[in-house]
Amino acid sequence: MPLPARFAMLGRMDDRLALLILAAGAARRMGRDKLLLPVEGRPMLRHVALTALQAARGRSLPVIVTLPAGNPARRAAVADLDCAIVEVEDAGEGMGASLRAGLAALPEGTRAVLVLLADMPAITAADLARMIKAHAREPGRILRAAGSGGEPGNPVLIPLSYLADFPLSGDRGARDLLARHAASLRLVPLEGDHALRDIDTAADWADWQNRNES
Repeated sequence: MPLPARFAMLGRMDDRLALLILAAGAARRMGRDKLLLPVEGRPMLRHVALTALQAARGRSLPVIVTLPAGNPARRAAVADLDCAIVEVEDAGEGMGASLRAGLAALPEGTRAVLVLLADMPAITAADLARMIKAHAREPGRILRAAGSGGEPGNPVLIPLSYLADFPLSGDRGARDLLARHAASLRLVPLEGDHALRDIDTAADWADWQNRNES
C-alpha cells in the first residue's frame, strides 16, 4: 500500500522532523513480551520512549509510538508520556504495517522521520541527537545509524520524499527502500555497538543484563 501522494513534495524545503517508535510487533520469541522486560527499572518500551522524548525535548519534535491493537500492557507502559499512540490493526502483517500506520499519523508539515525500534535499549538520547544534527546538515539524505566500526544498524532517518509511492509491506520494513536509494544513504556512527544491539532472544537479554544491570 503506497503512502499519501502529499509525501512526494516533502523533504525538499524544510527539515521538520518527527520521531517514530515501532512497537507493534509480536515480540514473543522469548515466550514473553520482551518490550515489557525491565530496563533501568521500567519496561523496555517505556525506556526507549523516554529516550526519544529526551532527545526531542527542546527541539519541539513530536514522538509517535505504534502499538498492536488490543494490548493494554504496552499501552500502559507509555500512556502517561507526552507521545502520540497509534494502534495498528493489521500489526500481524509485519513491520511494514507498523510503518504505514505511524507515517500516516505524522503531523502535517513533517518533512522527515527518525524511525526507532523499541527493542534497542542501548540507544541513548545523545545518539539520537547526533542523528538529528546530521540531518540538519544534510536534510536531503537518508541517514542510517552504524556501529563505531561502520557496521550499518538502527535507527534510520528518512526524508519523506523517498517514501512517496513506495510500498511498505510484509516484515521487511524499510530495507528495500534503503537498498533502492543506497546512493543517497549516509552512515552515522554511534558510540560503541549501540546501533547494533537489539533484544531479540533470551541470549540477547542475558547478555544485556550481564553487561548493563549486574
